[in-house]
Amino acid sequence: MSNSAPNDQEPAFIEVGSGDGQRKIAVRVRAGGGPGLIWLGGFNSDMKGTKALALDAWAAERGRACVRFDYSGHGESGGAFIDGTIGRWLEESVAVFEQFCRGPQVVIGSSMGGWMALLLAREIAKREASPASLAGLVLIAPAPDFTEHLMWNNFPPEIQQEIRTKGVWMRPSEYGAPYPITRALIEEGRNHLLLGSAIEVGCPVRILQGAQDPDVPWQHAFALAHRLPTEDVVLTMIQDGDHRLSRPQDIARIIAAVAEIG
Repeated sequence: MSNSAPNDQEPAFIEVGSGDGQRKIAVRVRAGGGPGLIWLGGFNSDMKGTKALALDAWAAERGRACVRFDYSGHGESGGAFIDGTIGRWLEESVAVFEQFCRGPQVVIGSSMGGWMALLLAREIAKREASPASLAGLVLIAPAPDFTEHLMWNNFPPEIQQEIRTKGVWMRPSEYGAPYPITRALIEEGRNHLLLGSAIEVGCPVRILQGAQDPDVPWQHAFALAHRLPTEDVVLTMIQDGDHRLSRPQDIARIIAAVAEIG
């Protein structure tokens, strides 16, 4: 089916922020029925990853709306990765949601995108009226508070000192070139920590977590589930799953979770 080919379309661009902080955000919108899907990617990831493309193709086959975008400093968006913070990327997520989503939405967040999805739900709940609402959240290896709990608290003193004094540490990556962890990312992230108290999202939540995930330990998913309301929250542990959860069987589970919500 030609309409399920995700890459024929050029992205639309929107401006987010003002003055020196303005950046151009790349968005791909697939028109269709509801509930729509919106993809929130991971840290240093982009909207052309395996999971994002699989969800877009699934939406196309079913005539469902689907929105994908790249945070600033990621993929096709403008801005530098080194300038990114959780608050900056949240501002972009909210802007895309409000401009491109209409009616009920299933928000699918991967890794950092899981944190973004929870923060987005909180932001949307504060608004008096929004053209879009939340049908549910599907969180894949969600990493709320990762800047503090999975990065800062795990860094040895010499790396913490380098970040404090130089403002940045280049972190080696199994997936490619080293990437910067900045003092601004760590310090600004503290404004958005969620795991210290109850998290009200007001919609069903499905969490998929790999037990063999080296980046986000499964205990982190349990800590998150503990903070969510008891009704309609399901945590699925994939015993042989890694962090990416991009194998065909993982994609099938993600799509099943999306379909179950709406």
